[in-house]
Amino acid sequence: MRIVLNTRQTLEENAKRYFEAAKKARHKAHGAQKAIEEWRRRQATPAPERTAKQVATRPRKREWYEKFRWCFSSDGFLLIGGRDATTNEMLIKHHAEKGDVVFHTDMAGSPFVVIKAGEKEVPSRTLDEAAQFCAAFSRAWKNGFSVLEVFHVTPDQVTKEPNPGEYLPKGAFMIRGKTIYHRPQLKAAIGLDKEGRVMAGPPDAVAAHCAKSIEILQGNEKTSDVAKELRKRLGGEIDEIVAALPPGGCRLPPSR
Repeated sequence: MRIVLNTRQTLEENAKRYFEAAKKARHKAHGAQKAIEEWRRRQATPAPERTAKQVATRPRKREWYEKFRWCFSSDGFLLIGGRDATTNEMLIKHHAEKGDVVFHTDMAGSPFVVIKAGEKEVPSRTLDEAAQFCAAFSRAWKNGFSVLEVFHVTPDQVTKEPNPGEYLPKGAFMIRGKTIYHRPQLKAAIGLDKEGRVMAGPPDAVAAHCAKSIEILQGNEKTSDVAKELRKRLGGEIDEIVAALPPGGCRLPPSR
């Protein structure tokens, strides 16, 4: 070991300097040893398993149709509805395809609703549920209607070309040809499907896909208050519940 003495210091001062340096070195070595032991302990300890709650809170992948109003009919057909002028436009232009069925009403402020049928024949029950879906999320809900006329057509009957001298605003379309009318009651329900998603739509359709569902009634209670009560009764996320409720206010039946 090589020792370097400072000739400007006394022998005692040199000794004290080396003593302090040695003490610091011992302290650092002790700290390093503790760090090594802690690292070895962590390597030997298996990582804790995630709890069911932690797994459940992971963000789930959303389906493309969840940007719209949506539900599944009792027969398993996907029903998609516009939320506003923008999503009405998007729905008809990009998602209404040959073989699908399009629903609308003569009342301003109504959504377009599309049954995604593809090449399948649509049962009358699904047609009725789609008409009810369209009615419940129209302005007729806020206006307190109990029944509303809803018609259905094929996608090729819906066009953005107005009559001469007319103008079509965003979200509006012209309907050409024969229309078939329904007169559904304005009824809706909400529940959580098997994947834990909030689904709102015709009561029979919601009941077919959700273990528990609650009827939504026309009313003027605050949407946020209704959503909080629904979360207590059903679970689910507040934001998803609020987005699923009919516009214009609602209320719930008394809890049992």
